[in-house]
Amino acid sequence: MRTIALIFTIALTIVVTASPAVAYPLPGRVTGDVSVHDPSVVRRADGSYLVAHTGTNIALKTSTDRIAFRNAGSVFPGGASWTTPYTNGDRNLWAPDLSYRNGQHWLYYSASTFGSNRSAIFLATSPSGNSGTWTHRGLVVESRTSDDFNAIDPDLAVDDQGRWWLSFGSFWSGIKMVALNPSTGLRSDSSIRSLAGRNGGPIEAPNIVKRGAYYYLFVSFDYCCRGASSTYRVMVGRSTSVTGPYVARNGTALTSGGGTEILAGQGSVHGPGHQDVLADVDGDLLIYHYYTDTGASRLGVNLLAYDSAGWPFLR
Repeated sequence: MRTIALIFTIALTIVVTASPAVAYPLPGRVTGDVSVHDPSVVRRADGSYLVAHTGTNIALKTSTDRIAFRNAGSVFPGGASWTTPYTNGDRNLWAPDLSYRNGQHWLYYSASTFGSNRSAIFLATSPSGNSGTWTHRGLVVESRTSDDFNAIDPDLAVDDQGRWWLSFGSFWSGIKMVALNPSTGLRSDSSIRSLAGRNGGPIEAPNIVKRGAYYYLFVSFDYCCRGASSTYRVMVGRSTSVTGPYVARNGTALTSGGGTEILAGQGSVHGPGHQDVLADVDGDLLIYHYYTDTGASRLGVNLLAYDSAGWPFLR
């Protein structure tokens, strides 16, 4: 009887202490210079990849195979003096959004200081995307301490009618959108639309893509930039219009705090977020950063698929 009890106790201990099942696929294999924060990626005409990410004067990386990455300088090796009023002289520029349209690389990026909404989003363009070839095109949108939004984390979306839109936002009243002039990439009117919010809570890093009948708005919930203590996670909502309203899978509006989770921290992957969706030859990719157990930020890449109801998931 004691033997049976001992076996039962051991079995119970094993059940209780066993590691939980992995809820999401782990990041795909990448090598080389993979320390990134807030990555955005394009596939170039020659089939290689260009990555822009938060760093001194916006950092760049390249890869020929989407596995091995190497550092490739910065967007503005000579500095970006026009950002100084927003950065207090810090050369660290944030959260670039990189795309390729009309024979040009377009780069929207943020200038701010941590925790402040005295912020601005600027635009630069380049034919090649290489370091030192970028032309400053001007201020797109700014926010002041008296505003209820924060002009960081830009993302360019082009709708089915060819209209250009820039979504952006972090904390405060949430994710916003402005219309752009496709010829210049700069603002075309003074309207600011609201796309998502959490009553001042942590939401940021919008990314909008059109797939099938829907525009999908990906955002990051909770807290970034705390190393292994980061709680960032990737959420999504969708709409039949680029300007919304966006709703979660359960029908909750993203303007009311809704969102459907598709990626969160697990095991040694902490705080995955600031996502970018890239259409590649083998399907959609979710590009993001996450933190290791030591607090180092790393590039995350996973394939993205859509279920029978049209909702995205990692595979």
